[in-house]
Amino acid sequence: MKLKAWVNAARLRTLPLSISGIIVGYALASFYGFANITIFVLALLTTVALQVTSNFANDYGDGVKGTDNEDRIGPKRALQSGILSRKELKKGIIVAIVISLFLIIALVLSAFTTDSLIYIGIFFLLGVFAVWASIKYTVGKSAYGYRGLGDVFVFIFFGLVSVLGSMFLLTKSLYIITILPAVTIGLLSVAVLNLNNLRDIVSDKNSGKNTIVVKMGFLNGKRYHYSILITSFICVLYFTVYNYTNFLNFLWILAYIPIAKHFIKVLKMKDSSTMDPELKIVALSSFLFAILFYFSFNNFL
Repeated sequence: MKLKAWVNAARLRTLPLSISGIIVGYALASFYGFANITIFVLALLTTVALQVTSNFANDYGDGVKGTDNEDRIGPKRALQSGILSRKELKKGIIVAIVISLFLIIALVLSAFTTDSLIYIGIFFLLGVFAVWASIKYTVGKSAYGYRGLGDVFVFIFFGLVSVLGSMFLLTKSLYIITILPAVTIGLLSVAVLNLNNLRDIVSDKNSGKNTIVVKMGFLNGKRYHYSILITSFICVLYFTVYNYTNFLNFLWILAYIPIAKHFIKVLKMKDSSTMDPELKIVALSSFLFAILFYFSFNNFL
């Protein structure tokens, strides 16, 4: 019974989205002639550990604050439903933090030699900041998710840090043009969060969780959503045209077919209660995009 409770708290459906940036970062590194499967796997495991840490902390933070209540539309949370206690969830968060830090150290030491102490220090601090960000989204009085800053942190960590960071671990270089696919993944991740906030607008407003959607309202939240999806497409399109070598470079566009259908659905939606199924569509489409992006620029033709 407890195993099922922990699986519930880990929110496995969020994991494909969390590793999408790592896949795109690896795709870019491979495109530029750098590939190391050990670093790639460690980066994936580190990201999963950080996401699980975030999910445990989010469950705890929203549960303690009363945000997860009977008004919430999405799936029941572990603390909210009582299948895990506060004490149990706290222990789970601590264990997840320890695992995350261990993987961060292993990843950084695998990527850099001892003569690169500056890079080791920078990436370790970045990892510690990532752990902090995964917890402070909803935990504590100064939780940034309750002040409308969730979108900013998701864009930074799921997009810029995930893509450019994983690419740098492999290439030891940064290329200006790679900011575009990093922005694409960051925006797609923000789109998933925005759908979550559109869905929860009523319960969030009542519990004092001032997300961007709560601040701007449901209609403007939808408009914001459209702009996110359109900009994400434009960025990766420009990157593809800039690096065009053959028609398979556009393979990633297949992932935007369900996103386009989702776009039309959201246009017609007038009730926040209908948003929940769309989260899965955008999250899985983002993961599909990451996979197709790899083959778009590593097709060996």
